[in-house]
Amino acid sequence: MPADKLVMMANQIGTFFSSQGPDQAVAGIADHLRKYWDPRMRAKIVAHLREGGQGLRPEVRLAVEVLAHETGQLPQGEAPD
Repeated sequence: MPADKLVMMANQIGTFFSSQGPDQAVAGIADHLRKYWDPRMRAKIVAHLREGGQGLRPEVRLAVEVLAHETGQLPQGEAPD
């Protein structure tokens, strides 16, 4: 699946969770991606983040960073350019 489609889908999930406030939104988005996205989709959105994360809403970017840290794809304290 193309990265731009994943970004669109992740941002739609972000829109749903945004009414819960920033902290809960990030946790909700990350949880949704963990539970419902295929591991290949998660890996691809993390790769997109590592390449700059173009188009990701701020709360979605943070949620993808959470996933990246959990899987060791983005070491603690490291943020993408």
